[in-house]
Amino acid sequence: QVQLVESGGGLVQPGGSLSLSCAAFGNIFSINAMAWFRQPPGKQRELVAAITNGISTNYADSVKGRFTISRDNAKNTVFLQMNSLKPEDTAYYYCNAHIFTKPWAAKDYWGQGTQVTVSS
Repeated sequence: QVQLVESGGGLVQPGGSLSLSCAAFGNIFSINAMAWFRQPPGKQRELVAAITNGISTNYADSVKGRFTISRDNAKNTVFLQMNSLKPEDTAYYYCNAHIFTKPWAAKDYWGQGTQVTVSS
């Protein structure tokens, strides 16, 4: 079994910063891409940022220049540093990882999610 455990999130004022982390535990052979998604109230889940097991990253246009995704491969952990937060960043944030439990067996796993609220 594999679990993704998220931490971070909370309430912050506009212009503030928050950091999220997500660690993968369990029967892990290797991890390919890791990513953060978010689901604003009443809207569909959307990709925020993704990172391969190398250094390649991809960001949603709405967060470019404000958010930074990174990972620690030794700890099977992905991070999301969020700066200059805006009220429209308010959402439930989910961690996602494409994990191999065997060399031939892989699937996507999701964290439980964490609430980020940007409000004065």
